[in-house]
Order: sequence, then C-alpha cells, then structure tokens
Amino acid sequence: MTTETRRAFADDIEPGRRYQFEALTISETELLDFATQWDPQSFHIDSDVAESGAFGGLIASGIHTLAVFQRLAVRAVFDHWQVIAGRRLLDVAFLRPVRPGDTLTGSMTVHTIVFDKPGRALVTVGGVLVDRDDREVLTTTMEVFVRARD
Repeated sequence: MTTETRRAFADDIEPGRRYQFEALTISETELLDFATQWDPQSFHIDSDVAESGAFGGLIASGIHTLAVFQRLAVRAVFDHWQVIAGRRLLDVAFLRPVRPGDTLTGSMTVHTIVFDKPGRALVTVGGVLVDRDDREVLTTTMEVFVRARD
C-alpha cells in the first residue's frame, strides 16, 4: 500500500474537526533570508531602519508568516489527506507582527465539505497562527480540492 492510498479521502474528513499544529520558532537569520529574497522592504531587512519604524524593530514579512502557516498545515493536515490542489485563499488577515525569536503554532478547522464532481470535493477550512502568548498573528480561510471516493 502506498502512502497516497493511506491518506484520508474527503469522505473521511469531518466538518468541525480541529487539527493542532506543531510549534516553529522564527530565527532572525530565517526572517532576514526570507525577506531579502521575497519581500526586501527595509523594515524587514534593515535593523536600523526597523528600529526607528512603526514596529520598533524587525518584523517578518506577512508572506513569510503565511508560508509558516502553510508549512505547519501541510505537516499536520495536508500530508494526511489526498489533496489534489489548493483552490483559493478567501481571506488572510495579519493581526500582529512576527518578530525574530517568536515561536508560532496554530490550528486549522474544517468548515465545509462539498462534493462537487465525481472523485473530488471542495474542503473549506479556517486557520489561525498564534505566538507563544497565544495571541493571534494570522487568520485565514482557504479552499482545497481533496480526492473523494468514487
């Protein structure tokens, strides 16, 4: 039996189920490396500029924060489902800055499952990332196509 056949079909996923993520700490090096390559705004990559800016220090790019959410979601959930592809991010909110040394965790909750074609369902989930003090840093709603039994 392959790994793919052991993954859950949409038929096996329960609306209302909440999946807890592992924790991940964002190092300053990781924050700077990501921002330098993908979002090189000065408040993400220059400590001096960031110190005198609105947030009083370096903060992670929102895109980096979203990438952390995706990484944790894949490990906790999507690696265990028969995902076909993501369809849409319906909403993403960046609620507080993520700083070097912050440890993030979170969860994802299944909202709805719509069987839209033979062998396929659209699963809508809501997700949240929180910092070590359990303060929300990101919320999102997304749609994912998942294989369904024929």
